[in-house]
Amino acid sequence: MARDDGARPVVSRRREVGDVSARSVLMTVLGEYVRPAGLPVWTSALVDALALFGVEEKSARQALARIAAEGWLSSERVGRRVRWALTPHGHRLLTEGARRIYGFGGGEDTWDGVWLVVLASVPEARRDLRHRLRTRLAWAGFGSPEPGVWVTPHTAREAEALGVLTELGLVDDAMSFTAGYGAVGSEAAMVARAWDLTEVEDHYAAFIDEFTAVCPADGDAVLRAQTMLVHEWRRFPFLDPGLPPALLPPSWSGTKAAALFHQRHTEWKPAALERWETLTGVHDTG
Repeated sequence: MARDDGARPVVSRRREVGDVSARSVLMTVLGEYVRPAGLPVWTSALVDALALFGVEEKSARQALARIAAEGWLSSERVGRRVRWALTPHGHRLLTEGARRIYGFGGGEDTWDGVWLVVLASVPEARRDLRHRLRTRLAWAGFGSPEPGVWVTPHTAREAEALGVLTELGLVDDAMSFTAGYGAVGSEAAMVARAWDLTEVEDHYAAFIDEFTAVCPADGDAVLRAQTMLVHEWRRFPFLDPGLPPALLPPSWSGTKAAALFHQRHTEWKPAALERWETLTGVHDTG
């Protein structure tokens, strides 16, 4: 996705759902440790931190440069050293992401049966714009049962959809409305066409298997475990639309996965933060 101005970070969450990379691990580190502390971090400290995840120094420096070029980070030279801080836009977007990530998986006990429907089509020739629309609406929990048709049971997300359409220059030709499902076809079939819930459950099963078995024994191990816990969990707000129980299969594995995430995150957080502060010297300003 191309930058839309000289300062605003590019929002491309699709890339963050792929295989583990230097950039994606660094984004997790920035959101989990750098954003809450609100302090700049030396290049060497970030390189050393990423080395715990098998990221080589060259790849770590390239990831830093790339994220800075996208507007997430700003750098400051202090003598011969360089330290990095989140830009205001980067901090805002990571805060929004953290709110979605840490609040995800609580589920909804009731649903009034009303759907939000957005009609927004993009010509096939404009593939980049189609990709951007699909990525942003999927992050907001929308599914697409038919080309140009986007649905979600979360009607309060209309404002978010409006913001996406406005930003992408599609709002003038789009439409939205709320309605209950009618007599033609079946609601279950529409859900199956809009989202692949079997694939989502497979991801949840893998997450549960991996983090049920993890028992970190020391500071480095706890930092790695906590970071990878968040790194893997932050995929799910994109993969899982957060449907109400009435629309989910019986014994939905996402409920168990969410409980495991919050349990492990609370359990490992103090030791992980302690190791992060020691590793990066966050209180070292010189």
